[in-house]
Amino acid sequence: MTLPSTEDVVDLLTAQHKQIKELFAQLESGQGNKAELFKELVRLLAVHESAEEEAVHPVAARARFGADKMVGDRTDEENHAKRALADLYNLGVDHPDFDGKLAEFADAVIDHANREENEEFALLRQQFSVHQLERMAGSVRAAEAVAPTRPHPKTGESALANLLAGPPLAVFDRARDAVRDWRRDDDR
Repeated sequence: MTLPSTEDVVDLLTAQHKQIKELFAQLESGQGNKAELFKELVRLLAVHESAEEEAVHPVAARARFGADKMVGDRTDEENHAKRALADLYNLGVDHPDFDGKLAEFADAVIDHANREENEEFALLRQQFSVHQLERMAGSVRAAEAVAPTRPHPKTGESALANLLAGPPLAVFDRARDAVRDWRRDDDR
C-alpha cells in the first residue's frame, strides 16, 4: 500500500529549484548532451513557473497585507525570465552567443529562486498550516500536469491567463515534442 505524499508546496518547489540549479551547473560545465540538458531545463522552468503563477502566487499575495508587492516583484521576474528563455530557445544551443546569454539567464533565475525561498516561501510557512501547504502541493502538481512545456510569454502574465491558455498550449507543446522525438528516433 502506498501512502499519500506528505510533501508540502515549499518542499516541492524548493526541490524543483535545486533541479534547475543542477541543470544550469551541468550546462555550464559541459557535462552531458547540451541540447538534451537545455530541453529539460526549458520544460522544467516552463512547467514550474506556470504552476507557481496559478497555484502559489495568488495564495501568497493574499496571505498578509503587503505581500502582494513581494509577489508582484517575483511575478515580474518570472515574466522577464519567460521572455529570456523563449529568446534562448529560439537562439539554439549551437549559436555562438548562447553560452553567454545562458550564463546571464542562470544568474537571474538563481537570484529569483533564492528570493522566492527567502521571502515568499518563508511567508507561506508562517501563514499556512502543514495541511494547507500539503494541499497546495497537490494544486501545484495538478497545474504542472496541464502546463505548457515551453515558455509562451505572449499569452499573458497572470494566473487567469495561464489557466485559459495553459492547457491548449500544453497539448500543442506535448504533441510537438512527440513528433520531434519520433522523427529523431526514426533518423537513427
